[in-house]
Amino acid sequence: MKRFILYCLLLNLMPVMAQVTPKPENATPKVVKDVYHGITVEDPYRYMEDLNDPEVVNWLRSNTDYAEAVLNRIPEKSNLQKKIRELDSRTAARIMNVNITDDDTYYYLKMTPQDESGKLYVRNGYKGSEKLLLDPEEYKKDKEGTYTILSLIPSAKGDKVAVRLAPDGSENGELLILDKTGQRLEEPLNLVEIFNWMVDDQVVYTKLNSADITDMNRQLNLKVYRHQLGTPQSEDKEIFSAEKNSALNIKPEEIPIVIYDKDLDKTVGVVVTVNKAIKTYLAEGDKSNPTSWKNLTSQEDQVANIVGSKDAIYYLSFKDAPNFKIVKSSIEAPEFSKGKVVVEEPAEGPIENLVTTKDGLYYTQKSNGVESKLFFLPEGENKPRQIALPFTAGSVGINSKGPGFSDIWVNLSGWTSPPKRYKYDVATNKFELEPLSTPAEYPELDDLVAKEVMVTSHDGVKVPVSLVHKKNLKLDGNNPVLLYGYGSYGISTGPFFSPILLAYTLYDGVFVVPHVRGGGELGDDWHRAGQKENKPNTWKDAIAAAEYLIEEGYTNPEKLTIMGGSAGGILVGRAITERPDLFTAAIPAVGAMNTVRMEESPNGPVNAPEFGTVKDPEEFKALLAMDSYHHLKDGVEYPAALITSGMNDPRVIAWEPAKFAARMQNATASDEPVLLLTDFESGHGIGDQKSKTFENFANMFAFSFWQSEHPEFQPTAPMKN
Repeated sequence: MKRFILYCLLLNLMPVMAQVTPKPENATPKVVKDVYHGITVEDPYRYMEDLNDPEVVNWLRSNTDYAEAVLNRIPEKSNLQKKIRELDSRTAARIMNVNITDDDTYYYLKMTPQDESGKLYVRNGYKGSEKLLLDPEEYKKDKEGTYTILSLIPSAKGDKVAVRLAPDGSENGELLILDKTGQRLEEPLNLVEIFNWMVDDQVVYTKLNSADITDMNRQLNLKVYRHQLGTPQSEDKEIFSAEKNSALNIKPEEIPIVIYDKDLDKTVGVVVTVNKAIKTYLAEGDKSNPTSWKNLTSQEDQVANIVGSKDAIYYLSFKDAPNFKIVKSSIEAPEFSKGKVVVEEPAEGPIENLVTTKDGLYYTQKSNGVESKLFFLPEGENKPRQIALPFTAGSVGINSKGPGFSDIWVNLSGWTSPPKRYKYDVATNKFELEPLSTPAEYPELDDLVAKEVMVTSHDGVKVPVSLVHKKNLKLDGNNPVLLYGYGSYGISTGPFFSPILLAYTLYDGVFVVPHVRGGGELGDDWHRAGQKENKPNTWKDAIAAAEYLIEEGYTNPEKLTIMGGSAGGILVGRAITERPDLFTAAIPAVGAMNTVRMEESPNGPVNAPEFGTVKDPEEFKALLAMDSYHHLKDGVEYPAALITSGMNDPRVIAWEPAKFAARMQNATASDEPVLLLTDFESGHGIGDQKSKTFENFANMFAFSFWQSEHPEFQPTAPMKN
């Protein structure tokens, strides 16, 4: 038996030495019954969906106070947090969101070890001296809220840059327009979700309907507006929406976007949801105020991305090609249906990214979910060639200045390979290292190994699994393991390098990523095999990975933690409700835990293409099958749990994790802690300041090590508050 009860007893026996935050009472169930397609579903904590109810807020706060008190008494947690910060500080700065304009102006975010978030800088050319344009900590510092920069796009000429900021993780974007000196050219535009530059000092943006993250109309029937610099936002013109363009049949939950392609000198309309298959249109008439739109792709064309060149459009499509193919259409006949396949579907793995230069088309391809390769299709040729990389990379990122230039940059990284940025010269077939900051040294990596194995899942399917650990690891079944999974939207998980991950392995932990179905590691078929009615494959693949780790002597159920965030909460919640005996701890971070009710949150309708809708009988059954909240049963010995949520979260509303925590606290028959940690000043983690991110991971890692009986993380005596 673990030491949680003993720990609490010790605290209670020492009232003079420590003022202990009391454990809050379990929430009282108040059952509401719903009937879906003849199936009755009981919902005992429906009332928690009212996040303005003082009873609910007080319960959330008391649970958070208690969770913080417990976590802060785990020995070594503070040292772990310091270690994460020390590892992060080894590089002079981290450079992100690099944008290079036609005149070779660099706009980027830079974060030094002393910074809490990225600051906006500009430099003229790679070797130019840099200038600070915007420090988000100085933006509205006289008002409440912590702002971070979410994205940036420079103008075509490079003389201006548009910057989107948001406060406290809400993602309620405020768009600033700055010149190259950092001067603000006008008042910020509010509620900006997505933005792009147009011609003649114009910006187009998709606007949210409300700043209230609980408003069900916040993301429905969104509209794209055109803004002329120097005019008030109230005068902006609506140019693309369901209301204005009724013939396009844009659904309320679909998000309209407008992009101006300066190389094609064309305006493109895009309609998206979480469905990879986008709908695209080419504007006809005035580029800034189209009179009509020509259809380029429908969802039946299964196009996931489009890229322009000087006189053509390239489409990345998975139609009859689960690993994707590339189709090229001329600007005279730009429709996807009139295009020609220029890159056939590869057999080894899916095509991921593509960019154009004046020399041709570059694209990356993932092999078995864990190794990325780079290919080049020269202009006018019909056979792509593979480009040998400086080293084998788990992930390859590519960026170019566009089809008017030869410039191409390649970013390489992997589980044990810190990111490196190269400029590739196609004429000489050589890579030149072009770091934007001093490379960090991690001698600890010499002691690590990254291993890839194939694990047989419940139905015989082989699942790729990545393991990162010290080279001298003993397979004696006694190692702490953190199994991290996601498995949704066709998104691939890694391989990535992170100082935070490195910190976990320094405590002899084994970091494991099963590349479960629902992700995109093995193409569109892999994604669909973990979607809607097939969603059980996602958590069953994770369970198979857990069983493998035990059978092979990496760990045992008393030392195995499962962790996942956002949609990964489905994987975590259903793995522990189906196989509670396999895990010592579970960490669903801002997780989707109550999928049956997801559509009753503002971000729910847009996610229906991925998970399903309760309006459809079969899809409702799929939602119920993946609903962790409804699969908790009274009297089961569940593992310990650290459940997190954010009150400003616009993606997974805070009541989903809260309801799951309330139900689990009442249902479990074990004596293990079920902690609910709600951040009242943050959201989904997007835009969090660095210290908050480090604290969150220190909490999760320390909780895992504590429950895994790691000797350095075991409370032995009470501490003062």
